[in-house]
Amino acid sequence: MTALNLTDLDRASTAPLVEGLDSSKGSTPDSAFRLTAFAAGLMVLVILALITFTTTQAAWPAFSKYWSSYWTTADWRPNQQAFGILGFIWATLMISFIGILLAVPVAIGIALFATEVAPRRLRRSITTVMDLLAAIPSVVFGLVGFYVLRSPLQDLFRSLGDACAGIPVLNKVFGQGSAGISILLAAIVLSIMILPIVTSVSREVFDTVPRNDKEGALALGATRAEMVNGVVIPHSLGGLTGAVMLGLGRAMGETIAVTLLIGGSSNPPITVNVLGGSDAMPSGIARYLSESSGDYRAALIGLGVTLFVITMVVNVLSRKVVGVFDRRLKGAA
Repeated sequence: MTALNLTDLDRASTAPLVEGLDSSKGSTPDSAFRLTAFAAGLMVLVILALITFTTTQAAWPAFSKYWSSYWTTADWRPNQQAFGILGFIWATLMISFIGILLAVPVAIGIALFATEVAPRRLRRSITTVMDLLAAIPSVVFGLVGFYVLRSPLQDLFRSLGDACAGIPVLNKVFGQGSAGISILLAAIVLSIMILPIVTSVSREVFDTVPRNDKEGALALGATRAEMVNGVVIPHSLGGLTGAVMLGLGRAMGETIAVTLLIGGSSNPPITVNVLGGSDAMPSGIARYLSESSGDYRAALIGLGVTLFVITMVVNVLSRKVVGVFDRRLKGAA
């Protein structure tokens, strides 16, 4: 009798829960939320497809008229209807590579200091400063580079060019710059701009390293530097790769600062001279689009389409690389 009473009591207490699970009252809001989330995700793909379609359509006159020569030649002479964008592509990749090369070691060092060495108060200050740097508009960085860095770096570039004049390889890389405005100046300012992005992502990645792994390495007699090299860096390789690729995408798409600092060559050459002027893909569009028409305008929009494709390829490759590192870390490959 007692057992029967307890069973009846249990059924009475759980009846509302069973009724709620069996009820279809929440099916309508649930379906509405599912459809809203699906529509939001689909909208991203639709917008991406529309951007690709409209820009490709606008650039198609240049694509159809010049075909492969549009991407494989560096002959940009709009007055003579010559549109070869290889010089723009070269300059874009060059300043992005130099910017990443300058920014990544500093960013990783700051992130390691903030996560492994700095006290908590200083760590918060570093995080705040990095967030503030990331929020500064790019035109401000460009103005700082133009009005503050250009003059002192001009003297440095001239001294560097004179010192390397007699060295066979370096005299090609560090040729004499004209007025300080150059590929290297644009890359230096670009590295400052992407520094907070790479630092913030790297710091978040380092924070995901299990504390037990780090303490275990220290308990076995490893120094802090050995712990970082043996535990923190290997565990974070995938995330660090993603941070670098994110910074690379940011660098490749930067417009205003590069426009102010790269020099604005009317026919960008394929050169390794980092002290000379050139023009990147975003800066070329910003500089000439307002005064263009016809095939000239289509060729400039084609620069945007090409930059869009390169950026997408970089993002896809970064996801692939991060996936490879994650699988290796988990022992699946």
